[in-house]
Amino acid sequence: MQFKEVIGQQVLKKELPELMKENRLAHAILFLGKEGSGALALALAFAQYIVCERISRPLAVAAGPSLFGDEIPAPQPDALSYDSCGTCPSCIKAAAFAHPDIHFSYPVVTKKTGTPPISTDYITEWREFLKSYPYGNAYDWLQFIGAENKQGNITAQECNDIIKKLNLKSFESEYKVLVMWLPEYLGNEGNKLLKLIEEPPPNTVFLFVAENESQILATILSRVQLIKVPLLEDKEIETALTGLNRAAPEAAARIAAVSQGNYHMALQMIQHADEDWQELLRDWLNAIMKTGPVAQSKWVDEISKLGREKQKQFLQYFNHLLQLALKMQVMEQAGEGHPEKDRDFAARFNKITGMEQQEAIIAELDNAAYYIERNANSKMLFMALTIKIYHIIKDKIVFLSE
Repeated sequence: MQFKEVIGQQVLKKELPELMKENRLAHAILFLGKEGSGALALALAFAQYIVCERISRPLAVAAGPSLFGDEIPAPQPDALSYDSCGTCPSCIKAAAFAHPDIHFSYPVVTKKTGTPPISTDYITEWREFLKSYPYGNAYDWLQFIGAENKQGNITAQECNDIIKKLNLKSFESEYKVLVMWLPEYLGNEGNKLLKLIEEPPPNTVFLFVAENESQILATILSRVQLIKVPLLEDKEIETALTGLNRAAPEAAARIAAVSQGNYHMALQMIQHADEDWQELLRDWLNAIMKTGPVAQSKWVDEISKLGREKQKQFLQYFNHLLQLALKMQVMEQAGEGHPEKDRDFAARFNKITGMEQQEAIIAELDNAAYYIERNANSKMLFMALTIKIYHIIKDKIVFLSE
């Protein structure tokens, strides 16, 4: 993967190559970014940049002393210096995720009964996954390998395998690179890697890719250079959806605004771009405020049939409209750039609710999405949410979270 294939992140695309060009490449880097930010894609592109023959070999030669003591001129920057060339043998292998000096580690489950699982058991599936879902999350990956309800792990056996591989001489490149995806799945066994991270063999680079800093071993965190990967801009997601996924411009703009910088979420939503969430939301609010319990029960029955992912997307859409309504209360121009029907709905909602009520409903929607992810009973959840929203709007009651 090349940097030009990574969505957005223009600042990091410039800063990462400069680490090598200026000889500031740390031996252990942590890419920390929320789901859908593209942290894994960035790490893959950087790994390819590191092993690219056009980049790494001239720099390695320039960094070493001359046999006769004379100075060797540093390689001059060219038009391709901020990305891998994409055409050398190393780039071709890296693009296929098959370069012998780029190693991968990721959560896995036991493949053979009685044998501790290691990443190489699933290397074929991993390559296919990266080609199809470079912005996928842990759930996508575990379903891809048929883990079902099993918990993925990066095991002690995996750590031993990493130590063994990285202590070998590189096969082709000047560098050896380990890309570890989701070190949050690395338990205390990760302490086995501390000495290797602290004193790695020459030209060995660790690229960790994580979503939750608090779940990473503190002993590893203290030994890495942290690079924070920001969420994507709405315009970047919109451009990607129209360019890469052939989405209709109006649908792409609406989904980009709702996805909150998460391209993974945007890809899921584009599959259901023809869903009219606003009509469903209008029916719900009418049932809550006008038509009463019978209509509410009927609506809850309907949404409970949609499935977990669609239910989450519906809640995210409602959340987006509430946030738009809040912004429009503060600045009238806040609705510019949003679809007209979203602006109209937000304006109407502002007539019946105040800021405190809208913030309370947002909190309830966030809680509901959290419990849906954890397989809560959808009928009970949406009925409870219906009752709470009724009291928040009608009686101005704000429910305190525990």
